[in-house]
Amino acid sequence: MNNLEEHLQSVSYPGRGITIGRSVDGKKGVIAYFIMGRSVNSRNRVFVEDGEGIRTQAFDPSKMSDPSLIIYAPVRVLGNKTIVTNGDQTDTIYEGMDRQETFEQSLRKRTFEPDEPNYTPRISGVLHIEQTFNYAMSIIKSDQGDPSEVLRFMYAYEHPKAGEGHFISTYKGDGNPLPSYEGEPLTLHFDEAFTADIDTFTDRIWKALNADNKVSLFTRFIDLQSGTYESRIVNRNQ
Repeated sequence: MNNLEEHLQSVSYPGRGITIGRSVDGKKGVIAYFIMGRSVNSRNRVFVEDGEGIRTQAFDPSKMSDPSLIIYAPVRVLGNKTIVTNGDQTDTIYEGMDRQETFEQSLRKRTFEPDEPNYTPRISGVLHIEQTFNYAMSIIKSDQGDPSEVLRFMYAYEHPKAGEGHFISTYKGDGNPLPSYEGEPLTLHFDEAFTADIDTFTDRIWKALNADNKVSLFTRFIDLQSGTYESRIVNRNQ
């Protein structure tokens, strides 16, 4: 079991990160997605609401140099499924699942990002509420920086326990090139106060992120009985 705050405090640059889990009281599905940045282009972003999801947007359009990998919809909702990713594969998953493809089948069309030499992994998650609550996560990455080989990892969590979750990020730390995340998603333990309310959840994650590199954070609590949700957005650039 890992503590999310302690993990984030120990890594200065995890890049983008996805957390999915279940509140301690067992009544809510919880989601968090954050972005970080080292360059002016990466830091010049904010999250904005877009229907039931969100999208990234340039904070200062005059400073935007290349929107190709940084402007996208990180979160979209398809019926009782909430999709969260670090790129435009959100749309690929949404469109695939709308055609009755599975999460895995949808992602077979995609590979890691073409940002040599980092070859940033594509991380994705989908939270599903029907008779039961379940979720899945994925990472698609190069083979230790070798772009000739694509590695695809899928993780399904069919019976999430109350007070537990999982976290995955694009990088395992800072570096040049940036080292891709390795291993399974971290298994998380939430203390009782952490998921007591969405504002506490949001505030504690935001404070745990590196002050120099954090850019934006999105959180959502979904009621597992009714499917209703509440969300929060925090932007460094306000």
